[in-house]
Amino acid sequence: MLSAPPSPTALHPFESLTPDVVMDALASVGLFGDGRQLALSSYENRVYQLHLEDGQAVVAKFYRPERWSEAQILEEHAFSAELMAAEIPVVGPLTLNGATLHHFGGFAFSVSPRRGGRPPELDDPDVLEWIGRFLARIHTVGVARPFVHRPALNLHTFGVESRDWLLANERIPLDVQSAWSKASQDALDLIATYPDITPARGSKDSKNSYSDPVRLLRLHGDCHPGNILWTPLDSPSSAGPGPHFVDLDDARSGPAVQDLWMLLSGDRQQRSRQLGALVDGYEQFREFDRRELALIEPLRTLRLIHYSAWLARRWDDPTFPINFPWFGSSDYWQGQVQMFEEQMEAMQEDPLVV
Repeated sequence: MLSAPPSPTALHPFESLTPDVVMDALASVGLFGDGRQLALSSYENRVYQLHLEDGQAVVAKFYRPERWSEAQILEEHAFSAELMAAEIPVVGPLTLNGATLHHFGGFAFSVSPRRGGRPPELDDPDVLEWIGRFLARIHTVGVARPFVHRPALNLHTFGVESRDWLLANERIPLDVQSAWSKASQDALDLIATYPDITPARGSKDSKNSYSDPVRLLRLHGDCHPGNILWTPLDSPSSAGPGPHFVDLDDARSGPAVQDLWMLLSGDRQQRSRQLGALVDGYEQFREFDRRELALIEPLRTLRLIHYSAWLARRWDDPTFPINFPWFGSSDYWQGQVQMFEEQMEAMQEDPLVV
């Protein structure tokens, strides 16, 4: 009989997650590893590729304690299941012993099939169009019903809460605190004029308001290139060619463009070309609301604030100082001030056109 280790500590929640605990957790749901473990890139949770005695390989995700409630995790799993039922290539958790979420040693964990793949070639318009088609299909499922437990992506949850936490916990060095506080508040004030990423709708005289609000729907939420595994047409993989979407851990409600803009890079002309290919694919399955193009830079600005707060909140986890040694210095925060100034200019430019 397996004996569970002590529950994770508040200071470092993954301190007790040793290789033996990972193997015992897997065995608790009837999966027996052959001893091979590979830690995959993940800072928020702990994720391992594990080889089983029968020759298969799986990926086990151990959720950071107290980040999501059990209801929120199960809602993510249910969304993944809906997407897979619609034959969308999302890699979701396996149902083992009648459940997708399991508990061992104070940790909640899930097990998913391993999927190989490489990063998508985002300079290839055919690749972008293919991704756009599947994003539209994800959103078609996403719009069918709302999230009940998972939060929305908006000015308050990503911007105001993050900024307030950083200031209340004195994470900004004194020599740059005043400049950062002003620049971040100026940026949030400008974002507040965009009614579709504020909890309350904007007034009729808001420069970005319109009669019908943008539709908010369930999203992947963190659709950057690292969360898309690309399988080439000539691959022998049984998963099928094209994109495979992984890690719905940040699934939230928000505007559809949130799942598109993180795939854009380069200068304005390059981003317009990339966006055009994504939308060409997207509109083969679902209409894309062009008004959402005005939300790209506000969403990028909110992500910058949220990212700084995320790093600061996790600094007690030893993996963060090791992997983000540049974070927290006066130079870092001064760089954030400059980025806010650049984003203020970007938010006042004309949106990208497709």
